[in-house]
Amino acid sequence: MQAGPARTLFFIPPVRKAAGGVAVLCRMAAVLREAGRDVSLVLRERSGWRPDSEGVPELDFDRAGLTRGDVWVVPEGWVNALAPGLRAGARCLVYVQNWAYLFTGLPPGVEWRSLDVSFLAVSRPVAWFIGQSLGATAPILRPGIDLDVFSAPSAKPDTLAVAYMPRKNKALADQVRAVIRARGRFSPEWVEISGLDRQGVAQALARSHAFLATGFPEGCPLPPLEAMASGAIPAGFAGLGGWDYMRQAAPPGGASGGEPGGYVPPCPMDPVPWEGNGFFVPDNDVMGAALALENALELWQRGGEELARVRRALAATATAYGLEPQRQAVLDFWERLG
Repeated sequence: MQAGPARTLFFIPPVRKAAGGVAVLCRMAAVLREAGRDVSLVLRERSGWRPDSEGVPELDFDRAGLTRGDVWVVPEGWVNALAPGLRAGARCLVYVQNWAYLFTGLPPGVEWRSLDVSFLAVSRPVAWFIGQSLGATAPILRPGIDLDVFSAPSAKPDTLAVAYMPRKNKALADQVRAVIRARGRFSPEWVEISGLDRQGVAQALARSHAFLATGFPEGCPLPPLEAMASGAIPAGFAGLGGWDYMRQAAPPGGASGGEPGGYVPPCPMDPVPWEGNGFFVPDNDVMGAALALENALELWQRGGEELARVRRALAATATAYGLEPQRQAVLDFWERLG
């Protein structure tokens, strides 16, 4: 007989287009169902987007029928969705996938400390943010990426290419591109990742040498991880949450002397078994991001053992964030729930 709660229900918020946070929730539910647990997705709206639920039953929000023995998982930012679980006396878990939305949606006069909830964090920086702001300890359940889809090719094209996502702070991405163009050291092909399916994203990253990371705030950003799996060196912003796995490849002072390198965030960073896997600067630092991107491109030009070392770090990082580590972490956590 399997230990753990009798039933787990995941609240799925209404989103109109592909959303990484919803995909992570659905993936967790599928893992638990595959392991034989009683799991359901609870939909606020049937018309909202969600990935293939892999056979996980779906319930309407108004008919979830929560009871005291249930576990009710709600993403941060949807505080009102906790109400059915709180009324029923269920175990309410708030899964914080982005620290920036922890306090979003709290009704006037309501504080997290007054609610009978526990927190889960998507990364070490998010757990740190929760601990610093609420004094609460949050176990960490990291997301995973599909390494069968995102993988590094045996060779990259001769022409340097940089992938980027315009929807992630587009104005800043445009400024970084303008700085690169004005400095004139590099004229890379810019590979825009927009409106592509997962295979299309994988193909774009596979032919790119670097990935311009302009997303912030972030909880545990997956695009830089997918870039790493594809052999593209990330450069730019961590969004705080990226420091779960991002480590500096540039020494203090930068790879080219006087350029960015060695920036350390305020959050603690766990020891990891990989070396530097990118060039990272404070969020919103346009010039820093441009210089960091030049460091990544220069590394490709120089080649040699330094590039090989960074590429090994990219592969090691991606492996640590594959779907299997995520699956095992989810199963272990639910086993401990008792």
